[in-house]
Amino acid sequence: MTTQPALKDYLQLHFIVLIWGFTAILGLLISIPAVELVFFRILLSILFLAVLLYVRKKKFSMPVPEMLKLMSTGALIAAHWILFFGAARVSTASICLAGMATSSLWTSLTEPLIRGRRISVLEIFLGLVVIVGLYVVFHFEFNHALGITMAIGSALLAALFSVINAGFTNKHDAFVITFYEMIGAFLTTGLFLPVYRYYLTDTQTLQLNPTLTDWLYIAILAGICTVYAYSLAVRLMKKFTAFAMNLTINLEPVYGIVLAFLFFGDAEKMTPGFYFGTVIILAAVLLYPVLKRNLSSLKLKRAAAKTS
Repeated sequence: MTTQPALKDYLQLHFIVLIWGFTAILGLLISIPAVELVFFRILLSILFLAVLLYVRKKKFSMPVPEMLKLMSTGALIAAHWILFFGAARVSTASICLAGMATSSLWTSLTEPLIRGRRISVLEIFLGLVVIVGLYVVFHFEFNHALGITMAIGSALLAALFSVINAGFTNKHDAFVITFYEMIGAFLTTGLFLPVYRYYLTDTQTLQLNPTLTDWLYIAILAGICTVYAYSLAVRLMKKFTAFAMNLTINLEPVYGIVLAFLFFGDAEKMTPGFYFGTVIILAAVLLYPVLKRNLSSLKLKRAAAKTS
């Protein structure tokens, strides 16, 4: 059960969305391919988390069924990251981030099924508005079809593990949750590497030799974008519904596109249709709290009218 979020919670949520908007930029700055990048990112994340948990004297132990659930969720996270960075590589950071905006629609469909609550017409409507915005982007940027398809798949997986994680937050510490999920993500990526090597690479070789600059960027991905931001997001799930969080995360393309333009300049310059579609997506994000508040007031007035 979520509690009413405070201003501090909203500021923290937007701060981690800003951090995540930077991940696609880091993914393009790192020279090794997406799968190898995810492998090293998760490995460093586990090491950072292990040290953090040891220093804070957090208990690692938990029932095996719970541990397996967390590790299974980690498998979804690994697949999400592989598709995310892959989308940025085959298209652009902006296209990747725009495709991720569909996570709110997926959440509006999956959260009621997994959490056992009623489907919200408002959430479905706003999710479809996001899809309209995405269609506009897709229509004007058709040459990036593969990238946007991979990004949509990544968004679906993000919605799933967000909804699932909401059920863990009242049982376990956020850093412990992240630790076991990273172990599951690491095992999943490790098992995927042979398949990736023999069937999805041109040379049938893995690039497991990051440069010193790569290691620096991967360390930032692991320490700030994963351990810090992801653990904070898990903690914020006590205050926000999965849909409210993922709808706010739709602002990630805005932060990411601005950062991408600052880093890559004309390489990230898109058509006017792309930005029009992005505005539609943003409208859905900004309308949600307004419409939800108005609908709640309308329901209260109707209830009061019936009792009078």
